[in-house]
Amino acid sequence: MKKRWVEASLGEIGRVSMCKRIFKDETTATGDIPFYKIGTFGKEPDAFIPNHIYKEYRAKYSFPKEGDVLISASGTIGRRVRYDGEAAYFQDSNIVWIDNDEKQVLNDYLYHFYGACEWNSTKGATISRLYNDNLRRIAIAFPESLAEQRRIVGILDEAFEGIATAKANAEKNLQNARALFESHLQSVFTQRGEGWVETTLGEAFDVRDGTHDSPKYHANGFPLITSKNLKREGLSFADVNLINAEDYAKINQRSRVHEGDVLFAMIGTIGNPTLVTVQPNFAIKNVALFKNPHGQSGAFLKHYLASAWVILKMMQEAKGTTQKFVGLGYLRSFPINVPPLATQLEVVESLDALATETQHLESIYQRKLAALDDLKKSLLHQAFSGEL
Repeated sequence: MKKRWVEASLGEIGRVSMCKRIFKDETTATGDIPFYKIGTFGKEPDAFIPNHIYKEYRAKYSFPKEGDVLISASGTIGRRVRYDGEAAYFQDSNIVWIDNDEKQVLNDYLYHFYGACEWNSTKGATISRLYNDNLRRIAIAFPESLAEQRRIVGILDEAFEGIATAKANAEKNLQNARALFESHLQSVFTQRGEGWVETTLGEAFDVRDGTHDSPKYHANGFPLITSKNLKREGLSFADVNLINAEDYAKINQRSRVHEGDVLFAMIGTIGNPTLVTVQPNFAIKNVALFKNPHGQSGAFLKHYLASAWVILKMMQEAKGTTQKFVGLGYLRSFPINVPPLATQLEVVESLDALATETQHLESIYQRKLAALDDLKKSLLHQAFSGEL
């Protein structure tokens, strides 16, 4: 550690406070202490109409004030904001902060320090939570000089502003690459060229689905493919469940999959069409199966079903409240324009080439985004180890 730097626990530099649970009868429509729901965290307080806490409860609770750095303490822990509003309260025990009144450490310095934390000092089996005692024990290194802290904060603020701009540009370029491909898809499949026939998926293909039963799973056996195994890049056998030979044969009596077929998620996540390019040794559950008895191109169908406008239309017309789904009858009656096979193959060749180029561009932008995240982590590490 550099000379004239100090290491202490967060509990030693200030008092750790947490918003306690507020009951409905403790709030009122008017009052002197705004009370915000947790959904407002990280957003401008003026954008929301808060309830209020009765003023007689002022002595009962601690309140974050202007300048405090607030940290989300449950769910996705470690989200933090510089709070610039008046003294206020937040819903439930989801927000923690440090009353740093002696100003050994600047709040802006704390803000960046929290961004460098791993936040692994949590309890809770199913929901991560940051407790006061966990926060108190976290060690922080800082310069004794507030001027030096301001210098470090200034460097980080300027660097992160540049990183944020670069990330926004990379994300915009990523969106543009995808939008260009989607625009081309839509133009291809909505045309009425020579020889194109307006029909339905059920007329052009044999539309089936997999089992809706829940067979027993085993340590060894045949993969049972569900919608979670349908990925943009193809079939994934990661985290797949296995069934025995008897259930495998039973399911495949009605929905055997062959090479060249197309699988489609029809429950929950609707979409992710996947062309089967290998001889399959799996069965399917809650997945639509498009077989090809009429000499059509499965790759052509896959591109059609992947079109954003097709998925949007299906999502808008899907049934179900808690979990959306499209049934076999709906899929069989869904419209499609189909050209002759030779034209289908030409379309597939063109779309495959464009998809490859789009994926290449996406890979470049994704690597750039990852590099910017790594740069941010590196700067934080240097800042809090005295190397900046």
